[in-house]
Amino acid sequence: MKNWTVGFAILALSACSVTPPEGRAVPTPATWQYAGADRHGAPVRADWWTAFGNDELDRLMETAARDSFDVAAAVARVRQARAAARIAGAPLLPTVAGFADASRQGGLLVSDTELEGTSFDIGLAASYELDFWGRNRALRRAAGASLEASAFDRDTVALTVGADVADAWLQTAAFRQRTDIAAQNLATAQAILNTVESRFRAGAATSLELAQQRATVAAQRGALSAQRQQANASLVTLAALLGQPVAALHLATASLDAMQVPDVDAGVPSAVLVQRPDLARAEAQLAAADANIAAARAAMLPGVTLTATAGFGNDRIHTLFDNSLYSVAAGLTAPIFNGGALAAGRDLAVAQKEELLANYHAAIVAAFADVERALNAIDGVDAQIAANGEQLDEARRALRLATSRYRAGAEPLVVVLTAQQTLYAAEDEKVQLRLARLSGAVSLYRALGGGWMRPPDERSAG
Repeated sequence: MKNWTVGFAILALSACSVTPPEGRAVPTPATWQYAGADRHGAPVRADWWTAFGNDELDRLMETAARDSFDVAAAVARVRQARAAARIAGAPLLPTVAGFADASRQGGLLVSDTELEGTSFDIGLAASYELDFWGRNRALRRAAGASLEASAFDRDTVALTVGADVADAWLQTAAFRQRTDIAAQNLATAQAILNTVESRFRAGAATSLELAQQRATVAAQRGALSAQRQQANASLVTLAALLGQPVAALHLATASLDAMQVPDVDAGVPSAVLVQRPDLARAEAQLAAADANIAAARAAMLPGVTLTATAGFGNDRIHTLFDNSLYSVAAGLTAPIFNGGALAAGRDLAVAQKEELLANYHAAIVAAFADVERALNAIDGVDAQIAANGEQLDEARRALRLATSRYRAGAEPLVVVLTAQQTLYAAEDEKVQLRLARLSGAVSLYRALGGGWMRPPDERSAG
């Protein structure tokens, strides 16, 4: 028996001597390309949304963390993974079961002798698989790593939901502000139309000028309706993220002007590798894959199982405990032919690890790209905001002058129309740029992990 065991071990180990390639490493940049030399912001905190300085946003973030169905589902997946980890660790301990039997036989002839009688048995049966090759320990490690991956996935979902809620709330407030601007522009267009109609009745304006201004009023009325529709759609999106009907969501914020614009310190690129829960999840999945490979290789080796029973048996119930019974056995099983299933299982585990490794490298590159994209957007928007401020001042001045000169008959109506359209476009662009700047801060917070820190080992959690 000893020689057979050694022979099986040598054959299986030789069949398992496959080392999966690790692939090329991902280079880590020393600095951010688009961080800006003069940018010195505050570090990212776990309650990053408070940097916007809005109580309504704070309440919505608390609601999302409590009521989001996506977060609830992620929390349930962690409980599932914790239970699976306990299941995976169970084979490392013996299994014990109780048994109780009662039987009666009669009318059976054996060598011309009729056998008839009653028997009673009660006792315990135990079995234990010796984990010589570490297969069960590897499966427990794989389940523990999967539990960690599930916990990191929960944190990723929470971060994503929070960022999505902040974005949807900012967009809703921006659409409401743009709706107000469209309403003001419609009122301005209507006032100019009143002037044109007065001049037309006095013979100082043409039918063409009257038709042009009426068309402008109609266009502004349509723009106002479109802005309201977009504001309502954004509110529906926000309500869905919060897990509640839109009728139950009432927002007070209708402008971005009072919002604080956070200045975020992006830190060094290498820090991102330990700040994002999605990268930690990918690392845990790799650890689980390594353990699965070890378990798949160990499955190709012989296994030894110990069994034992102890109890009492007799032919009368009142004398059942007078006779004790026991048995002890050991069994050896070794794979000889299984159609290549075990080898294919090993190859499958190796290929799965290679896939996870490639995905992990891709996630690192994507994390760096997320930060660079957010930094580039913030710097670009800041420059556009400065230009828009100058454009807005001049557009307001131009409309005042054009309107005054038109009333005095010094300018044609087309000059007033052009000035009005320019001012409206500049005011609307101001809100869009502020939204882009605030959304850029949300994107940067998300890309930097939202102040996430690696929690205690989930495998030791209850």
